[in-house]
Amino acid sequence: MGVDAVLYRRVRAGAARRPPAYVSIEVVADPRDVLLDLLKRVRGGGRTPLLDRVDPLGELVVDAGQVPQLLTELRGLAEAAAAPAEVDQVRRLARLARRCQESRDVEIRFEGD
Repeated sequence: MGVDAVLYRRVRAGAARRPPAYVSIEVVADPRDVLLDLLKRVRGGGRTPLLDRVDPLGELVVDAGQVPQLLTELRGLAEAAAAPAEVDQVRRLARLARRCQESRDVEIRFEGD
């Protein structure tokens, strides 16, 4: 039961009664629960308030405006990472976040199982 981080791009603006449409453009998968286990270790410590809201059974949407906070929290998460797989997962998430920061029509969704 991992938490995947998915970068979505808006492909159609929402009309009066239609929500915007999004397409997935990149995925940082977590099939071995590496991110989930790391988040459990740091949760509630005060350094990752945004990431503390990641739900292993739900979804957390992070838009481009929240990316600076996400990048700050990922730096703290990198400090807590011990195993090489954790370090790699945080590095991949940071790359995804920087990509999100480059465009206002994208968002990251942390999607639980």
